[in-house]
Amino acid sequence: MFFCFQRINFSILRAMKSLGILTIVLFLSLSAFAAETESKTFLVLFKSKELKSLNTSLKDIQSQFSSAFKIRSYAGNSELAMIINIPECEFDACFLGQFLVSLEKGEEMKLQEIAFRLVDMTANKKSLDNYLIAFEASQQKNKNDKRPTPAP
Repeated sequence: MFFCFQRINFSILRAMKSLGILTIVLFLSLSAFAAETESKTFLVLFKSKELKSLNTSLKDIQSQFSSAFKIRSYAGNSELAMIINIPECEFDACFLGQFLVSLEKGEEMKLQEIAFRLVDMTANKKSLDNYLIAFEASQQKNKNDKRPTPAP
């Protein structure tokens, strides 16, 4: 009788060991196939007159974002521009527009209220790539259609 119980315990242990190994392999394979979030790039355009009326500057706004994100700013003869590169994020231009920017006198405004335009460059790049692929396919089709057919 003791031998029978010992045999059952070993078979249960073997089944549990197999189940444990299967569970570990399953979790490892799921983590290997998990999609990584990509970095996103946003273009924020400002009008210099609006920034002056709010008593702020592009450098002030840039300093508030530079502690958390990689920022580049451009000022010249045209509109003021700031490029924000955010690694591994899951939000869009609307969410970025909700960020608060500190102004003089302790005031805070949403970025979308200060900025002239907020553009998600990553989404636009994907749209442009899809458009270019479709355009090249149509050009190739037109090129193939214009080839003369050989006479029999």
